Amino acid sequence: MSDTIYALASARGRAGVAVIRVSGSRALDSLKMLTNLREVKYRHACLLELKHNVSRETLDNALVLAFKSPNSYTGEDVVEYHLHGGIAVIDGVMDALSNIDGHRMAQAGEFTRRAFENGKMDLTEAEAIADLIHAETEAQKSQALSQMSGSLANIYNDWAVRLTKILAYVEAELEFPDEDLPDEILPRITPQIDALKAEIDAHLNDNRRGERLRNGIHVAIIGAPNAGKSSLVNALVQRDVAIVSSVAGTTRDVIEAHLDIGGYPVILSDTAGLRPDQIDDNNAQDIIESEGIRRALKIANDADIRVILYDGTSKELDKHSLALEEHENTITLINKSDQEVKLQHPSNPLRISVTKNDNISEFLEELTAMIDALIGKKSEAPALTRKRHREALLDCNCSLDRCLNAPLPELTAEDLRLAVRHLGRITGRVDVEDLLDVVFRDFCIGK
Repeated sequence: MSDTIYALASARGRAGVAVIRVSGSRALDSLKMLTNLREVKYRHACLLELKHNVSRETLDNALVLAFKSPNSYTGEDVVEYHLHGGIAVIDGVMDALSNIDGHRMAQAGEFTRRAFENGKMDLTEAEAIADLIHAETEAQKSQALSQMSGSLANIYNDWAVRLTKILAYVEAELEFPDEDLPDEILPRITPQIDALKAEIDAHLNDNRRGERLRNGIHVAIIGAPNAGKSSLVNALVQRDVAIVSSVAGTTRDVIEAHLDIGGYPVILSDTAGLRPDQIDDNNAQDIIESEGIRRALKIANDADIRVILYDGTSKELDKHSLALEEHENTITLINKSDQEVKLQHPSNPLRISVTKNDNISEFLEELTAMIDALIGKKSEAPALTRKRHREALLDCNCSLDRCLNAPLPELTAEDLRLAVRHLGRITGRVDVEDLLDVVFRDFCIGK
């Protein structure tokens, strides 16, 4: 934290404008060294000539913005250099900064880490910035912006405040038994703990919609050999990502493609044709296909949504595909509707033709509706977006369960302390002073 750090804040490569950010106690010193500026106007854009601090060679005419601590992104003194985006210009300014004492190249994510350590944001907001940078769809962007504005942190902070107050009451009864405290504190806090547990349970029981939206909804195309799975994937992605052949068993491994469907990030998997009764690990020729079939079955079981594809020219339903229709979140399709249709299905699913592009848009509408149901309405409460949030909340609930059944008040207090710490793991804020504030404010301990 004592070093002044710098880094390219825009994408590397040739561009119209490039931004170099400098943060730290010597950021304003380096600004004056590069520009001979005597008086810095904060939050004002100034067009300045930049010169190398050693060679005094002109580097660029740049738009410069200075921010005084703590009113900056990192909470430190910050200077942003908006340069012409040529590689030589960028390298020249970076070289000049490297020659100034106390300056070094920033590590990955270090600006945001300093913002967190200086109290400019909590961990959930810092994570949201990373999510926003990597957002590829409208839904991902909306979720990241909501989290970055504090919607998720507000929920966890509210729970932490309530839990801290409950703990303060228990701690006060233990530490100050002779003071004039409310009677029967433990029975009074039990309903509050129950209510908090119920809210956390409801938050956890969200069908993992936030994590699915952040990481991508996994859709697996499953079916017998030659049903047209690879052709369907290529049609949806609109490029040849999978080899298409009339030879059964062409697809040996799982092939993944990322695409945007209805504003949602989707990971589409093309799998080997299902024929597990032909798995033979003793035949060197078939061992690769056998492994592909195993992976297809695993993908089918792990996917968020399964698309079961049948060959409409077959005389009978593939039994392996039919068995997978028992899974929830499954869409059934019959392909090759442009040819002589022989296959009949008891549920009369949508019939498509990948080669003729028949009913593909109808299939996409059905798929989007199923994703909508998985992710939930946009107006719903903020959802968990990371596994670490879920694990911390599960640990918090376990501690609350134990505290309700603790045989001694001391054990009740210890489990409540653990619950508070688990919540603090999510936002990165665990403050003993908050507890003391409640104790002394609410109970006037020692007057």
